[in-house]
Amino acid sequence: MRSPTKLSIVILSAIVTGLVITIPVAAKPAIINAAPVIADGNIFQALFLGLVQGITEFLPISSTAHLLVTTKAFGWQQLGQKDYADAIQFGSVLAVFIYFWKDISSVVAGGVTGIVRQDWQSLNVKVLAGIIVGTLPALIFGYLGKDILPDSAQIIAVMSIVMATLLLIAERVSNHKRGFDRLEIKDGFLVGLAQAIALIPGASRSGSTLTAGLFLGLDRETAARFSFLVGLPVLTVATLFKGIKIFKGNELPIPLLAVGTVSTFIFSYLSIAFLLNYLKTKNTMLFVWYRYAFGATILIALAAGWKG
Repeated sequence: MRSPTKLSIVILSAIVTGLVITIPVAAKPAIINAAPVIADGNIFQALFLGLVQGITEFLPISSTAHLLVTTKAFGWQQLGQKDYADAIQFGSVLAVFIYFWKDISSVVAGGVTGIVRQDWQSLNVKVLAGIIVGTLPALIFGYLGKDILPDSAQIIAVMSIVMATLLLIAERVSNHKRGFDRLEIKDGFLVGLAQAIALIPGASRSGSTLTAGLFLGLDRETAARFSFLVGLPVLTVATLFKGIKIFKGNELPIPLLAVGTVSTFIFSYLSIAFLLNYLKTKNTMLFVWYRYAFGATILIALAAGWKG
């Protein structure tokens, strides 16, 4: 049986291959407008979109971008709704909680104990305080700036290239020397502030926070791990807020929501395991070049006639 890391690599390769096929197809409206082989809104689509959401939520390549391109290219209208993507995101939230449960419980318990004892130099106090102060700007900007920009293919393509460039610069200028035991409260605030960039479609929450961590001199694995912890409160609040609205007034099929959420959870968990293990020994250039290729391919598809 494959290890989670090896399986994640296989899955990542599969989604990349699928997108390489998908986006050129998107440039051919005649093919898209042809009678679909598979009816819109079914178990297969729910499984596949869960796979896309799960893998791309935590890799620095933007889940919003990949869900939009996938559903537009295949003409999946029912499950292409933003409400559906917001709902199955709960699977990603659950995956982070389970994967990092020991870290979360240790930071919270140790942080509270340190505060009670007024041990302000405690690592858990610094990490907990960093997560709290990092959550505030993201929630504020998220509330004030929600839905300002549309999820357009043009914006996604440009932001994919912009964020690839920023990640490239961060990779080059970072000394990659600070580990988890050297985190400070200011790291949480600055990484949290970077989450505001994720309001722009195609920017990527994990991409912006990972890039910020590298600019701060964190080693790659620490930057990724800390970005997950800082991003968790915002991701949870946003998912619950959207989920309540969806279940109050939406008519999305419950079975497809359930299948998509379970699929998202499985592939989110594998994606987290893959990224953390990958960054122990490798740099982020794979994601830099992928984002350049992804953004460029969308622009080519748009120029060729795809409506996006």
